[in-house]
Amino acid sequence: MRITNRVFYDLAIWMVAFGLLIGLVFPFFVLLLGVPPETAITPGFFGACLGAGALAGCFNFTLAKLVAGNRVRLLADRMGTVGEELREMTYTGDLSKCTPENCSIVVDSDDEIGDSARAFNSLVQALASSMRTQAAVRSFTQMLSSRLELDAVSNGALRQLLDHTGAAAGAILVDIGGHLQVQASLGVREPETIVNRDLVRAAMQSDSTEVLDVPQDVEIEGALVDFRPRAVVFLPVSHKSVPLGVVVMASTETFEAEDLARLDLFRHGLGLALNNAMAHSRLQRLAALDPLTGVYNRRFGLGRLHEEFGRAIRANTPLGVMMLDLDHFKSVNDTYGHQVGDRLLTSVAGIVSSMLREGDILVRYGGEEFLVVLPAASSENIRAIGERVRRAVEESSLVDGSQTVRITISVGGAAYPNQNVLGEDSLLELADEALYVAKQAGRNRVEIANESSVVEERLIEA
Repeated sequence: MRITNRVFYDLAIWMVAFGLLIGLVFPFFVLLLGVPPETAITPGFFGACLGAGALAGCFNFTLAKLVAGNRVRLLADRMGTVGEELREMTYTGDLSKCTPENCSIVVDSDDEIGDSARAFNSLVQALASSMRTQAAVRSFTQMLSSRLELDAVSNGALRQLLDHTGAAAGAILVDIGGHLQVQASLGVREPETIVNRDLVRAAMQSDSTEVLDVPQDVEIEGALVDFRPRAVVFLPVSHKSVPLGVVVMASTETFEAEDLARLDLFRHGLGLALNNAMAHSRLQRLAALDPLTGVYNRRFGLGRLHEEFGRAIRANTPLGVMMLDLDHFKSVNDTYGHQVGDRLLTSVAGIVSSMLREGDILVRYGGEEFLVVLPAASSENIRAIGERVRRAVEESSLVDGSQTVRITISVGGAAYPNQNVLGEDSLLELADEALYVAKQAGRNRVEIANESSVVEERLIEA
């Protein structure tokens, strides 16, 4: 029964009132013990009993205040501390000041006060877990939003996923063109072997997280990681119900429910980031390609040439370039039309590309002219590659209805350091001069710039 708006004031009132009631009844009770009425039923005895009852009520209230009040006050103070820390953590993200170890209350009673302490400690643990999850999601989101390249997104995401779950190894597989590819891996010996696992396919098809717990007494294949996994999780990643890939993680311990719930939060952000990165990659590729032939365009090709020339200088390795030009291409357009001419350009680009080495760069330089960047190629290498390309084009043909169109190419090449040049522009100029010599000498031939050829680089000071 409440009298005031303060619980301990009510407790004091009721204790004193109960003491007074006992003091009022006590004189009549002592009559039963044989105390004479002239002694028990007197104002003085009544007053003494009432005073003793009131004093007992006050004493009981003081004990209750000391025993229960201090614990309630500790609970209230700790709640206030937690509230202040939560407000600070919301803006700073610092979780070190109010951990469950620092903010919990010792449970030293098995009653309502103890139940309150246990409930408070449970609340602190739940809040700490929530704040850790919030901090993890914020860190994960910041990392994803700061990167656009698919490799950077995948590697950064995998590191954070391993950190936030305690997993020891993992890989991110991305669906590119209908085929799963390993985009990032850490701690996995042969990540390519994961691609065809049934659980990977099942996770992608069901779009639900699959957890494989490995009992200690079961023999497993240990070739993929350097430790014995206790649990493996297969986390599908999608965007707007479109499967994008799977994250596979192995741990020496079982995954806790909190870890799996956190992973479910992560996978939505990862799906969006992977989708954006893949779209960015497609846009970059489209921006780098010539729309007709499908090879690199001039802007992107010259950028790659600049990178390769700088790498050749730093590593002191050769670098070759070839300029290719289709012979009498204008007469092809005039005779067969521009559509046939476009088909011929595309066909030649495909033939040249098939004759090049892995790592060589084919560029449509302009019109019917192509540039080939040949890392680690000397003058002798350029001549051999140029002759192989020239013969392949000469032996090819393009069928247009009842007509067969044939064409040849002229090739000019130059190599660093065979030619003493100061920049890639000078190397291109030498290759272009060699191409001019090939044209003048009758076309359908390969010419390489002389080693004595030197082109002065114009130095422009900013």
